[in-house]
Amino acid sequence: MSRTIELTLTDVTAADRSDEAVIAHAKDLAPQFKALSDENRLAIVLLLSERPRTVRELTDATGLAQTLVSHHLAPLRDLGLVTVTPKGRSNIYALCCDAFAAPLRALAGLSNPAEHNGCC
Repeated sequence: MSRTIELTLTDVTAADRSDEAVIAHAKDLAPQFKALSDENRLAIVLLLSERPRTVRELTDATGLAQTLVSHHLAPLRDLGLVTVTPKGRSNIYALCCDAFAAPLRALAGLSNPAEHNGCC
């Protein structure tokens, strides 16, 4: 049940959208944000925002067992946040699109309030 998603700020902030459309959009996005609320999944997605990686590379970077990395990749794939490309005996995982990677990196930067003049 994989599907491709597009995340853009204009989808949420367009002036011509009704309140009902914004609420419906939030309902559609909730599963993706719920998947990202897990610390391990978020770490995997942040690593993938840097560059595509194999499960082995993700295992080495996170310190998680291979089975656990694969377990966390499954819902990300099912939600269309991560793509997989077979390459030889490995699979290369990447974020679905730049429209997802760029805001994700920006949000990750919020973890250091000193860099944002106390914001967040």
